[in-house]
Amino acid sequence: MNKYVKIGIILLIIILTAVGYWRYFFVFSEGVKAGNLNYFEKKGFLFKTWEGRLVQEGFQSPSAGALQSNEFRFSAEGDEVAQKLERASGRFVELRYKEYLNPVPWRGASSYVVIEVLDVSDSKNGDGDTPFQ
Repeated sequence: MNKYVKIGIILLIIILTAVGYWRYFFVFSEGVKAGNLNYFEKKGFLFKTWEGRLVQEGFQSPSAGALQSNEFRFSAEGDEVAQKLERASGRFVELRYKEYLNPVPWRGASSYVVIEVLDVSDSKNGDGDTPFQ
């Protein structure tokens, strides 16, 4: 009987580890989003993380007859990305991101984590500077 309990505990630990990895560290999708950077700020109670909002062109409709702007809320990874985005508020930016299934407190409040700033310009046509390439 003791042998089965040990095997059961080992299997339970393996299963819980796999589920934890899948829910919090598995990259569900990767991609690029572009739009005007609405805000970018550092906030949090215990873990201070960089959070921002990108407003994209067009509208989305969560229910029939309703309109709302197409927003992309994200967290930023690392100080290098944060420094680039701090100087880009109100400008058109292109961001590379990863999507996780669930956020973890030290990574940010969003499931979307920006890992790279591809371009910053004054308009969506690419007018202006691109110092981050």
